[in-house]
Amino acid sequence: MKKSESALTRDAPVKDKRSKSASIKHPPAEEKASESASAQHVPAEGSGSAQKTIKEGIINGFQIISQVEAGLVDLARNTVSDTIRATGAVANEAVGVASDVVKGTVAAAKEAGTGLMDGTKSIAKGIIIGVSEVGGDVVGVAAQTARDVVNGAADVGADVALVARRAVDGIVEATLQIGGNVNEVAKAAANGAIEAAGSIGENAVKAVCGILVGVVSGVKDVAGAALPRKDKES
Repeated sequence: MKKSESALTRDAPVKDKRSKSASIKHPPAEEKASESASAQHVPAEGSGSAQKTIKEGIINGFQIISQVEAGLVDLARNTVSDTIRATGAVANEAVGVASDVVKGTVAAAKEAGTGLMDGTKSIAKGIIIGVSEVGGDVVGVAAQTARDVVNGAADVGADVALVARRAVDGIVEATLQIGGNVNEVAKAAANGAIEAAGSIGENAVKAVCGILVGVVSGVKDVAGAALPRKDKES
């Protein structure tokens, strides 16, 4: 019994040492291989995920912007057409109602910040469509809308030329949509904007003329009829 126990005692540590040695030698190699593989793939997966996130964010952002713009067009359109129908005096009320809508936009911009003037294009577009629906004077309203927009931009400290450009863009888009005389309407809008700029100052006139040349000339070159007179005066 003593000899057997002694033999077991001598052999056991040897097996334990081999077992421990084996466990020390091999697992770390497997872990390193696993870590290496993980290190190779994670950045690529992370990069793809970031690209997907940015892509989806941009798409969603544009969708939200489009929804806001469409909502502003509908708001202005419905306000104009509903108000004019309620009064029953289309010829006399169209210009006044359109002016009130712009003034309401300017008043909101004073409270919410000048950034609200970014919606000028949609507001102007909605006004023209609304006036057209009730048979109002689109040309007269286009001129008054552009005039009010420029004055409003000056009141809230917004970029007068940029706001004028957006308003004329919206008016032109609306005129194309309703099948109106784009030449005549665009010219009226440009002249209205320039007239309002004249009451602000020479620099405002130059800025508005400069930014509208491309817009108006793009509509059958009516810039020649709308702008040179003011350019010479300034």
